[in-house]
Amino acid sequence: MHHHHAHSPPQAGADSQRIAWAFWLNFVFTIIEFIGGWLTNSVAIMADAVHDLGDSLSIGLAWYLSKLGHKSATDKYSYGFKRLSLLGAMINGLILVVGSVWILSEAIPRLMQPEMPVTEGMMGMAVLGIIVNGFAAYKLHGGHSMNEKVLNWHLLEDALGWVAVLVVAIVLHFVHWPILDPILSILFTLFILSNVLRYVIQTMTLFLQGVPDDEEKQAISQALLALPHVEELHHLHFWSLDGEQHVLTAHLVINCSIDNERLRGLKSEVAAALSPYSLTHTTIEFELPGEPCRDESDNLHLHPHHHPHVHM
Repeated sequence: MHHHHAHSPPQAGADSQRIAWAFWLNFVFTIIEFIGGWLTNSVAIMADAVHDLGDSLSIGLAWYLSKLGHKSATDKYSYGFKRLSLLGAMINGLILVVGSVWILSEAIPRLMQPEMPVTEGMMGMAVLGIIVNGFAAYKLHGGHSMNEKVLNWHLLEDALGWVAVLVVAIVLHFVHWPILDPILSILFTLFILSNVLRYVIQTMTLFLQGVPDDEEKQAISQALLALPHVEELHHLHFWSLDGEQHVLTAHLVINCSIDNERLRGLKSEVAAALSPYSLTHTTIEFELPGEPCRDESDNLHLHPHHHPHVHM
């Protein structure tokens, strides 16, 4: 029994459109930032400019991979190209980690020799930064794919960073504490780094075909075991193409010989039991009483009870 839903979700292309918005806003603003950072002599702005350059590159990559991801499946790539967006999310996360390490390497020496930035210029840049990044983050907020979640962090981080830059610029305008500039860079970078590492680990789990949601896997198992004639369930593999669209394969052991009519009924009940879940590809194999399991060598599913199908 195999279900293959080749159709794209109703919002196909919408994530690509949102990412395009974020890319162009970010790219233009990065150029403005470099000029602003140089003119104001602020390490916080200069570091953010490099950070934003990394963001622009990774957003551009995500945009391209997101568009590719909507291509139809082929004989060679039978699951389609949805997993490209996971690759984009992975590269984005790693660029952000490298960018954060670079910011720390720039800001830490400034703690020893702080330099006073041009506060008026900092304030102007900060207000512009809040508007641009806040709007781009808002445009991506509707997305659910891992790619958009990571990009949303890129932009939200920049918007919040500019809020902090604005506060520091206002303080520096009235008090001569140039060390606040590198301190701000370091604190904020450490905060972002901790969040991005969490996303990188999450993306890596999906990339390695880990279970996307343990509770959902448990619910699917229970729904299948609750069906009439189903005695046992094993070789349940539940993974995700892109964090949104999931794949399920499973073996169901049925407790009686079954005629075609009853088998058709059972297939319909399986389809109904699985319908609440986001399953794009589903393959269910039925095993009759006493029938050996083809995938018996998979020790992952060993079952403690004595039964011809000893896998769970």
